[in-house]
Amino acid sequence: MNNNNLTERIEKIANTYRTVEETTRQMVVGNQHLIRAIFVTMISGGHLLIEGVPGTAKTTICKTIARLISYDFKRIQGAVDVQPADIIGVRVYDQNTSEFILQKGPIFANFLMVDEMNRLTPKTQSALLEAMSEGQATIDGLTYPLPQPFFVIATQNPHEAEGTFPMIEAQRDRFMFSAVLTHLDAENELEVIRRERAGELNWSIYHDRIRPIITPEDVAEMAETVRQIRIDESVMTYIRDLVAATRLHSDIRLGASSRASIAFVRGSRVLAALNGRDYVIPDDVRVLALPVFRHRLLLTREATITGLAVDSIVNEILESVEVS
Repeated sequence: MNNNNLTERIEKIANTYRTVEETTRQMVVGNQHLIRAIFVTMISGGHLLIEGVPGTAKTTICKTIARLISYDFKRIQGAVDVQPADIIGVRVYDQNTSEFILQKGPIFANFLMVDEMNRLTPKTQSALLEAMSEGQATIDGLTYPLPQPFFVIATQNPHEAEGTFPMIEAQRDRFMFSAVLTHLDAENELEVIRRERAGELNWSIYHDRIRPIITPEDVAEMAETVRQIRIDESVMTYIRDLVAATRLHSDIRLGASSRASIAFVRGSRVLAALNGRDYVIPDDVRVLALPVFRHRLLLTREATITGLAVDSIVNEILESVEVS
């Protein structure tokens, strides 16, 4: 791939993202960082974990982006009575053909949203583990490939502990990035009220108006393009030092895995493309520090008791680790 061709492809990615962002803003107020997080995660080939209170437009944003990208979108509502078969599907006997046929669950989609994932039992949560890491599902001993691309967004509400089952470390680590949503500020809240008064928050209006602008093939092409973006040794060393710092910090019981390093490399290349560059800079890495680390780090008992926040520790690491 010559430089001119690469430059054109990078410009196409940046322009596509701007179109996605502008279109989503027509329906959604605020939360622009989530739109970017979804786009970066999707092009990086990973999955996204969202923590936030209810009513922050998570589902609306996901449905809008899925429609823009022409993905087959499915949604699962987390509840304790949801069984693994409800997600991955089941094989049933067909008397007409005298054969077992597969009734596919919602996991057989390009874009799967799992609302309140921590309300699923650990057994049901584990049904997603193979799909997220291997791109396949095993039903009655038979393995079925999932549609490609396959992209999962899961949400969990951190403010309600009753009736929830915290995800195990291995499950959280399967998410490439995480995002946190809070309530809107005063000005954005007023904008929501204005749009409701004008009747502009009806999803059916935008469902008919939104047309796909990206195909799954386009996503694959963009993913191939970002792999051509240069990342110098000094930036890779910086990523290594950040990850290593989480493993040595006195307030962290379990530091980031090597999946964090991979997330930094893949995500920073996408961020470079969104900014029209064919090379990664340290600022790309710094922007990703919280999305990469936030859901992976386990604090010590003492740090938890004293109310120390993961975000403050990550910011401390960013201040202490320098680029070589």
